[in-house]
Amino acid sequence: MITARHRRRHQQTADMNITAFMNLMVILVPFLLVTAVFSRVAILPLNLPATEADQTPPPGQALALEVTLRGERIEISNHGSAPVIVENTAGGYNLKVLAEVLKQVKVNYPEETNITLLLEPETRYDDLVQVMDAVRVARVIQGNKVVKAELFPDISIGDAPSPADDGQLG
Repeated sequence: MITARHRRRHQQTADMNITAFMNLMVILVPFLLVTAVFSRVAILPLNLPATEADQTPPPGQALALEVTLRGERIEISNHGSAPVIVENTAGGYNLKVLAEVLKQVKVNYPEETNITLLLEPETRYDDLVQVMDAVRVARVIQGNKVVKAELFPDISIGDAPSPADDGQLG
């Protein structure tokens, strides 16, 4: 009879088969590297708005464009000046009129690229994205073609002042 001690000595150790794991790694690592590169394309860089002390424009810069999203309208102003008001349509914010006003501003200030979006707390994310698209680029007809023209791609986001403040400091 073979004793238990003798049986243990003749048992062979089982080797781990890691071929399937290595195949997974060979496929997974390049896939993750390739998709990581494309995830950066969908991100828009945003700036924080300046503090109250820094909000006065530098001497050579006369424009500090602000677009305030209210529940019932969009207000476009040059930091503290009387705003241009774009009333909502039945479908929401009137982005076509907003784009037209910003095109006129861009004609007067062709080198300016900064804009500040001021949002009320109840502003929907979808509305924010649509307004950001409207202030970044505009569709311009040149001859027979519709061309995208850059408006104000450097976007800062902040909280809108309450309507009672009307941009006046205390």
